[in-house]
Order: sequence, then structure tokens, then C-alpha cells
Amino acid sequence: MAKARKTEKQLDFLYGVHPLIEMIKAKRRRLHTLYTTKPEPRAFAQVKKLLPPRVQMQYVERAVLTKMVGTSDHQGIVACVDPVSYRQKFFDPKKERFILFLDQIQDPRNLGAILRSAYCTGVQGVIVCEQKSASLSATASKSAAGLSEHLELFRVKNSAQAVRLLNDAGYTMYAAVFNGQDAATVAYKDPLCLVIGSEGHGVSRVIADHAQRVTIAQRTADISYNASVAAGILLFLIGTSKKFVK
Repeated sequence: MAKARKTEKQLDFLYGVHPLIEMIKAKRRRLHTLYTTKPEPRAFAQVKKLLPPRVQMQYVERAVLTKMVGTSDHQGIVACVDPVSYRQKFFDPKKERFILFLDQIQDPRNLGAILRSAYCTGVQGVIVCEQKSASLSATASKSAAGLSEHLELFRVKNSAQAVRLLNDAGYTMYAAVFNGQDAATVAYKDPLCLVIGSEGHGVSRVIADHAQRVTIAQRTADISYNASVAAGILLFLIGTSKKFVK
């Protein structure tokens, strides 16, 4: 993830209209500097009306923005913001009854897409893994359409730590695998945690050994859903069956 330094503090880049709008609405991160082009992009009007007072603005060439964030997918808007904030206290099963654990998701676009679905389906907390995992970068935020800004995030070092915390808290874990119970027939019990594993290897063994295994029906056994698609299907099934969304 691209970063900038300001008064000895590490800051992150955020790019695109929706990530910036949702970041401003969420009010969890401070916006330090906003970079855009002149003339201003048409979509910039949506951002401009939400900007807090005294935000430093700089007008640069579009090529400069592309170099800053390493992609041309910035819509002519790049922001320098505080890093993502993670909660210090683990989730309370009495308050956060529907949570999600992302077990070594490595593609930032998959990460962002899953977080977008999580927000839409009523997920109340997300556990992310540091080990062998994508960070919540500007790319992930763009894929999430900025909705990751509204989620409660907790970070663990590895899957084993997540299992200990989830067991101690009393969450029922449901792991997305190939050889489990048909996910559409499961009577999900809350408080619950859905576990989505890495794109290549699936959920960690330590997770699979402590979770109820659920499987999405598919055309043949030799194919598989993309991780973010599988997550979206399962989150929808759980969110609607348990009335987290209507």
C-alpha cells in the first residue's frame, strides 16, 4: 500500500469517489490532503460538498495521481488520510452476534469485495488476519466501494489466535469448505462467525477442526466459486435467515 509521511506520522492513500465519500461519512479517519486535477473531475462535486473545513487541497496532473497510487483507477481523486483503525477489544457475542473471519485472504480486490458484502448483509464485526493476508489497502477500499469504512475491524496475528478468541467468547464457527453440509439447509445458530479461507488453500486446518463445515452447491465438484462470490452467497444466506437484513 502506498504511504506518505507527514510530521513523522505514517498516512495512507485513498482513491476514488466512493471510498472518499464513505470515509468522510464514517468520521473515523482524518483527511489530511486532497489531490485532484484542474479542471476538477465531474464526480468531484459529490465529494466537495462533504469535505470538512480547512482540508488542504492540491491540484496536480492526472499522471501524478496515477504515479502516487500505482493505478489509473483513481477517478481523478486521491486523498492522504489516517491509517485504518482497528478495535482493541474483541467482539462481544451479546452485542456482535454475526461476525466474519477472513482467514488469509490474499487478493486485495477479493478482500474489498467481501467487506462490501459484509456491510450489506448486516455483519457486525470482521476479524482479519495479519499472516499471509492482504492489507486493507486503497485497492481493497476501492473494491469495497468505501463500505469497509463503516465496519468494526479486529486484527489477529494468525488463525490459531482467532480460534482461541472465538471459542472463549462462545461463537459458533461456520467454515466454507468443499465437503460440508449444504449451506442452504443449515440451521445457523448465533452468536456465529462465518470463516472464509484463502483463495488457494481454503480455511486453515485449525479453523476446520473447530468449525461446522458448510458448502455451497455448485454444478460439478471440479470447479469452485471465487472467494468473494462464495462469501457473498453465504453472508446473504446467513444474514437473511437470521434477520440481520430483511
